[in-house]
Amino acid sequence: MKSNLLKSKTLSFLLAGVLSFVATGCSDAGKTAAPVQDDNKKVTLLYTFKTGSLDPHNSRTPLNAGITETLVKLDKDLKLEGWLATKWEAKDDTTWVFTIRDGVTFHDGTKVDAAAVKASFERGIAASKTLASALKIASMEASGQTLTIKTKEPYPALPSELVNPYASVVNAEAEKKMGKEAFNNAPVGTGPFKVKQFTPNIEVLVERYDGYWAGKPKLKEASFKFNEDANVRTLALQSKEADIVYNLPAESIDAIKKNEALKIESVPSLRTHLIMYNLQKTVMQDLKVRMALNYLVNRESIAKDIMLGHAIPANGPFNTRLPFGSKEPGVPMDVTKAKALLEEAGYKAGADGKMMKDGKPLTLELITYKGRPELPLMAQLLQSDAAKAGVTINIKTVEKVDSYLKENKDWDMVTYSNLTAPRGDGGFYLNTAFIPEGSLNQGKINNSRLNDIIKQLNGTGDNYKRVQLSQDAVAVINKEVLQSFAVYPNIIVGINKRVVGWTPGAEEYYMFTHTMDVK
Repeated sequence: MKSNLLKSKTLSFLLAGVLSFVATGCSDAGKTAAPVQDDNKKVTLLYTFKTGSLDPHNSRTPLNAGITETLVKLDKDLKLEGWLATKWEAKDDTTWVFTIRDGVTFHDGTKVDAAAVKASFERGIAASKTLASALKIASMEASGQTLTIKTKEPYPALPSELVNPYASVVNAEAEKKMGKEAFNNAPVGTGPFKVKQFTPNIEVLVERYDGYWAGKPKLKEASFKFNEDANVRTLALQSKEADIVYNLPAESIDAIKKNEALKIESVPSLRTHLIMYNLQKTVMQDLKVRMALNYLVNRESIAKDIMLGHAIPANGPFNTRLPFGSKEPGVPMDVTKAKALLEEAGYKAGADGKMMKDGKPLTLELITYKGRPELPLMAQLLQSDAAKAGVTINIKTVEKVDSYLKENKDWDMVTYSNLTAPRGDGGFYLNTAFIPEGSLNQGKINNSRLNDIIKQLNGTGDNYKRVQLSQDAVAVINKEVLQSFAVYPNIIVGINKRVVGWTPGAEEYYMFTHTMDVK
């Protein structure tokens, strides 16, 4: 039962129909030109969310920037393939054997063997509760290029979870020499690029690693910059300050496409824009209130008027075209039903039309952030439509949304966006967003029926059973309105046509690659 068999046996669920939607987009990828012949090739990429650390086990940026790699990755069809591991097999329900690729070295020239991978995982588990929870490793043994992993419980999802950027393989021994702070500013990985300079929250400048195992990278340098302002990112592309810009606002597309030197890639993603509820708040614990708010989410308008057709309405956490997505019809906007549900919850409309209970108006705080330009617009639309049902929503825009949600409990809702199926399976999101200890469960969801289904899912390797269990979980999530799912957005990426040998992927992981070139 080797890796190619396990691809279908474990978690590769993106079937032919799914692959077609991933491949679509508005691009000019067919045009080619002679690459630049000099050795001064450089690309600048402008990304949305900044990072103050390159700790490879708590930041995805090192993987995005081509500094680190994982044992397993997703190919262009979103199927599992070996990366730093050439094959793997399950010896029994809790024992996995991975063969580590021979001939790979870290950026400092140290050979990558099973012992080095073991040390990297040990570092990662100690540094990241998220990674420790995801991998469920009980013990490891290393012998030459063979790494044996024992899991705490039957865990068929392990190969898929090793796609996680936090599972990046780094030289843990180098950290002991460099010190933690220096290592987190310049982690020693295996990727095509190594860190030249890191300016926290501003830029990661990387340079070519000539000893890269898959072949000499085409670029000499690459700059991975951060800016959360969508207008600034748009102007940077138009002025040629950046060659690649992620998460452009939909309204900028027409202007960009008029420039013959630029192109747009609009890639159907594995992401979902949603409304997250804070179940620590008494008002949000009322199912009738959550159901009412769900009827006030204007999914059609978000897809058409805000995303300008670069999204489709959502009816659950997973895109409907995924095998494990919900097949039930979506929830239409309905102010009348929302009002009726609020009345069932004990609210009555006052003279001014506002819903009241115990002498207090129904007033909710909604958090949003600018990193994804459509989310504040979603918040404003919900605010306007909720007012029609007598619900007052106050919007608060924050800079670091994840930190805010963890450090504050006074919020009621938040417009949010998650990669809900980044490994081609429902298990990742279900485990991180709905299990009580999940790293994405900022709203403190704890539903016993859902917990039981997810536990069954985690112990099941059969494809068909996993799909059914994932759909069962979605049915509970939707019935209990644990979150409200708005749209499945496209990833909108602006690219200078001088960049060749690269295209953005639906997984949003692999940005700087050894094949990326300029003409």
